[in-house]
Amino acid sequence: MIVQSKIQQRLAETIRQSGMTQREIAQKLRVSQQMISQYLLGKKMPALDTFANLCEVLDADPAYILCLKA
Repeated sequence: MIVQSKIQQRLAETIRQSGMTQREIAQKLRVSQQMISQYLLGKKMPALDTFANLCEVLDADPAYILCLKA
């Protein structure tokens, strides 16, 4: 079963492994740095369009983050 906490964990892991700062990611997505921090802390999840853009910016596989594949 897919649970939100696992998705949040994978999202945070992917952000940390990107090598980009929270500020750099925020600027590319046109969101606040605080919003990226909320994603890292698992306090918020990005909206669907933001998630898609985040995956593109991070060159991340959305299926992995969404726990659709290992």
